[in-house]
Amino acid sequence: MNEKKTILSGIQPSAASITLGNYLGAVKNWASLQDEYNCMYAMMDLHTITVRQTPAELRKNTVSLLAQYIACGIDAEKNLMFIQSHVPAHAELAWILNCYTQMGELQRMTQFKDKSAKHKDNINAGLFTYPVLMAADILLYQTDLVPVGADQKQHLEITRDIAARFNSIYGDVFKIPEPYIGKESARIMSLQTPTAKMSKSDPNPNGCVFVLDDIDAVIRKFKRAVTDSEACVEYKEGKDGVNNLLNIYSSVTGKTVEEAVNEFAGKGYGDFKMAVAEAVAEELRPIHEKYNDLMKNKDYLESIYKKGAETANYMSRKTLTKVKKKVGFVI
Repeated sequence: MNEKKTILSGIQPSAASITLGNYLGAVKNWASLQDEYNCMYAMMDLHTITVRQTPAELRKNTVSLLAQYIACGIDAEKNLMFIQSHVPAHAELAWILNCYTQMGELQRMTQFKDKSAKHKDNINAGLFTYPVLMAADILLYQTDLVPVGADQKQHLEITRDIAARFNSIYGDVFKIPEPYIGKESARIMSLQTPTAKMSKSDPNPNGCVFVLDDIDAVIRKFKRAVTDSEACVEYKEGKDGVNNLLNIYSSVTGKTVEEAVNEFAGKGYGDFKMAVAEAVAEELRPIHEKYNDLMKNKDYLESIYKKGAETANYMSRKTLTKVKKKVGFVI
């Protein structure tokens, strides 16, 4: 019997809630992987501080993110969940890998260019070397597969390049990770700027729906969603707002986009937007209930991340010790 492959992923606790885009594009699908793979999900707090955070909020958001993972269907018994900063090997391996990464490779990373443009007052070295820490996250656990969206492909490519370079010098140290291509998920865009990805940093508060938004806020945001002047629900090029709403409706109902288009044939945008809002609200309601219950039980959440850190530390030390030996450190 083949050993289960390892999948690793994570989200930054840089806001009080994950977005609807995070949920539909990633977290909702993670729950379907937990029987077939060894799944590891981290609260990526080390990555979060490339942008200034309020300490108390970061601590609260990190625990909240764990509760959201579980509320969204990630089974704490079947999956390993841990806080990134609780595993020192992430930062330690990142430093070593920095010495095997070329400046030119990091300068080509589009996310560094994008974040530098958004945070011109804080273009720090961590922002520049962020992909190396991400490589360390992945390589520490001899990860087989990494779920990646379109905006993360470049990070996995540089991880593979760093691993291959290290292996070419020292032998077979790191497993070269592959992208996990699962059930195709629609890319969820901003409700106000449907040509841009839905983001927690959207300057327009109506552009981003958060999983923990109360139901009234969810419905209000969808009612204000940008469409177009055609008043016709169909999926085609140039109808970015309508296409986005159809993708969201399809993702939460399980219907195909074609079935959704047929359902709203002859109906106006008001009815259409309300139907999408109500479908999303129904999807989020049990998540809210489960999340609220979990947040009342901080001891339970603490037991999960402490147990997760213990296991992750044990696993990561094996790889880190091997790396240290290879580069010549006294063990």
